[in-house]
Amino acid sequence: MTSFFRDEKGGSERLSYCPKSHSQSGKSWGATPGLLAPPLLRPLLSPRPRPLRNLLLLLWTLLNCGLGVNAQGPGEWTPWGSWSRCSSSCGRGLSVRRRQCVRFPREELCWGDTHEYRLCQLPECPPGAVPFRDLQCALYNGHPVLGTQKTYQWVPFYGAPNQCDLNCLAEGHDFYHSFGRVLDGTPCRPGTQGLCVAGRCLSAGCDGLLGSDAREDRCGRCGGANDSCLFVQRVFRDAGAFAGYWNVTLIPEGARHIRAAHRSRNHLALMGGDGRYVFNGNWAVSPPGTYEAAGTRVVYTRVTGSEETLRAAGPTSEDLLLQVLLQEPNPGVEFEFWLPRERYGPFQEEAQAQGWSLRQPQPREVDPQSPESPAAPTVIPPRTPGPTPDPCPPCPDTRGRAHRLLHYCGSDFVFRARVLGRVRQAQETRYEVRVQLIYKNRSPLRALEYVWAPSRCPCPPLALHRDYLLAAQRLISPDGTQDWLLLPHAGYARPWSPAEDSRVRLAARHCPL
Repeated sequence: MTSFFRDEKGGSERLSYCPKSHSQSGKSWGATPGLLAPPLLRPLLSPRPRPLRNLLLLLWTLLNCGLGVNAQGPGEWTPWGSWSRCSSSCGRGLSVRRRQCVRFPREELCWGDTHEYRLCQLPECPPGAVPFRDLQCALYNGHPVLGTQKTYQWVPFYGAPNQCDLNCLAEGHDFYHSFGRVLDGTPCRPGTQGLCVAGRCLSAGCDGLLGSDAREDRCGRCGGANDSCLFVQRVFRDAGAFAGYWNVTLIPEGARHIRAAHRSRNHLALMGGDGRYVFNGNWAVSPPGTYEAAGTRVVYTRVTGSEETLRAAGPTSEDLLLQVLLQEPNPGVEFEFWLPRERYGPFQEEAQAQGWSLRQPQPREVDPQSPESPAAPTVIPPRTPGPTPDPCPPCPDTRGRAHRLLHYCGSDFVFRARVLGRVRQAQETRYEVRVQLIYKNRSPLRALEYVWAPSRCPCPPLALHRDYLLAAQRLISPDGTQDWLLLPHAGYARPWSPAEDSRVRLAARHCPL
């Protein structure tokens, strides 16, 4: 707390800094609220003589800040010092910085650590360089140990319990000796990422600090919360009318945590941005293994039971095209990846323009029409006035998190679909939709489905050629001959958007088991 005192001319002067004054514990002297000077000192707080006033104020500050018996809470840290030089001259090492705890009598110790360590990565050590632990063991070569005058040659021993002790094996003998702790920055074990610090094996978080639990989120941000990217998860279900390569999905540049899998005699194929196959191209099946593509490693596996998987950590440096080489009817290819938010819109536009998941373009048979024969004139029948239908009443408000959660958890199906057609019948409306993405299903869905709304004025209404997120229930007639997907009145039917996609995925986590 910074204390100010005002002189007779109304000016103010900054006198002292008190980290924890009595005012913080609700104590004050005098009738003036917040005035910390005791009444006996108030007449002496005059602008003259200045040396005496400053001396008294200094004494008062020490009484308040340093000698008071009511000081509470921990002390305060000094700012961090600068980072030290790396502990290693090549390869991996650590640097350290320090700070001190400043506290007054009867204050608690500061909360936190006095030292902070971070990983430093230098150029790789040259071939033949002696490892750091070997150097530490070699320091005891030719020196008597174990209370005798006998000397030994020492090499590291990694079979002891504490890997951050300097455990050295006597060459030519069957015993080892522990010479205390290894120096800070020594690798815990060859081939591992941990480094020894104060006798403990610590790994670095994504922030480079040893012992930190900071981890990259699915978007690649250190300590992030997966809020800078979106999760794409779909199933390619096109049955396939012919054998050959079918497009499954475009994997855009910047995709992370890519996965694709299926169970069949078909084969996944991956094509790079230059049009060349990474594996399983040109009707040739490649062996399982790790392949380099788009700046990342793609792990392709094929195990007994006709199961294939593709995994890549990413991020990809260019677009990739995932295909499936069909040899039998397609049971479904599952794929997923995380995509930065700024790339999601272009990906959706490309997917809609190309019709992903889209099979390879094939010629379609159409009824031939002779260009010489003129088209018959169209006869427009005279319009006869008919009864004007009653306007549909306004729909109730169905916005909000509670409404979304209620219908997501209580529905049999939640999916994204494009409305292709609409037919109004006596007391119901039938929508023809193309299923594009399934979030929840109690039974398989086809690519083309009918969704029924129990009214000529369904709420909410669905517009043609637009994408929606729909929550539907399955309704089976008593005799088992009819099976409907029912969209309840005032149910969940919202235009699709990346934001709504994220909300519905969040709702899935809160449904009761």
